[in-house]
Amino acid sequence: MRAVRLSVLTFTAVAALTAVTGCTEKGSSGDSDRVIDVTATDSKCEVSKKEFPAGHVELAIENKGSKVTEVYVLFPDDRIVTERENIGPGTKQKVTAEVKAGAYTIACKPGMKGDGIRQEVKATGGTVAKRDPRLDAAVAAYRKYAQEQADATLPLAKTFAAAVKAGDLEAAKKAYAPSRIGWERTEPVAESFGDIDPKVDVRADGLEGGQKWTGWHRLEKSLWQDKKITAEDKTLADQLITDLTDWQNRVGKADITPTSMANGAKELLDEVATGKVTGEEERYSHTDLVDFKANVEGAEKSYALLKPVAQENDAALVTELDKQFAALNTLLDKYRADKTSYDFTSYDKVGAADRKQLSDGVNALAEPLSKLAAAVVTKSS
Repeated sequence: MRAVRLSVLTFTAVAALTAVTGCTEKGSSGDSDRVIDVTATDSKCEVSKKEFPAGHVELAIENKGSKVTEVYVLFPDDRIVTERENIGPGTKQKVTAEVKAGAYTIACKPGMKGDGIRQEVKATGGTVAKRDPRLDAAVAAYRKYAQEQADATLPLAKTFAAAVKAGDLEAAKKAYAPSRIGWERTEPVAESFGDIDPKVDVRADGLEGGQKWTGWHRLEKSLWQDKKITAEDKTLADQLITDLTDWQNRVGKADITPTSMANGAKELLDEVATGKVTGEEERYSHTDLVDFKANVEGAEKSYALLKPVAQENDAALVTELDKQFAALNTLLDKYRADKTSYDFTSYDKVGAADRKQLSDGVNALAEPLSKLAAAVVTKSS
């Protein structure tokens, strides 16, 4: 689960921009026509140019504020095209994008809250490079995978909701974590719509002003902390199914591209680093390792589909990714007796030293994974 998303007003299925997120940069990216410097502070979001040629564009982001920030690229209707989270004070990030002609918004969110400070920008003229047909096949396969995950989630979520509505505390607890696996595997796709994630997966500290707390984590609190199921919880269980059905119906219309797949894989590792490893995500149920495993599986699926092209462009990167995925999966296996099950150790039983080892494993994978999108773009440009 990420910070609450900007609302979506309309949806069109036209892919207009794909982004490639690189590692933290120490220096400026230069002043060419295709480089946009984005300077974020606690009160400003400044861009070096508001009009640029369509095609390959580089965003050089620097956070000069005192708060951690996020930078979004948005469609005119507020759908999230791409984002970069957790940009610390005094740090720089680089995002290379391929854009079609059209209007976009660049938004900075100091403190990772609110609608952000916005700048309207425009891509004009230019051309977008042809794509390797193998990448089109990868997109088609991933779209099928995302739909399968959504389709499989609904029956599990309905079992969870039925237990809540029956007032069966123990049955609801048992059904909770399994109902979230498909969502966690493909969360970047759900988040791309903007309005679904805040309804089903927001935590109490992620709520915006006036937002009602709904979804899995609201029910998690009732089951594990409050230890009782209320009439409101039963209503919230119905609402969860309504919202997840909406997600299921919209997955097939999502804008999915090779680079969004690669960036989504990195985002899933960021999810692990900022929520699962810390124990913040499942703070009442302590089922964090179930989510952790699902995030890794989703990232690995994207990687596997993109791997043939990445192998040609950067064989060393593929070797390192294979190594780090294997190492992290082996590490996770320490916390379950059956490698085919999702019955993991309760995270409150995982000590500080072991959490540090898990964090190190995530970081070791996240760094090379941040380069996957660039390897894909190299082939497609």
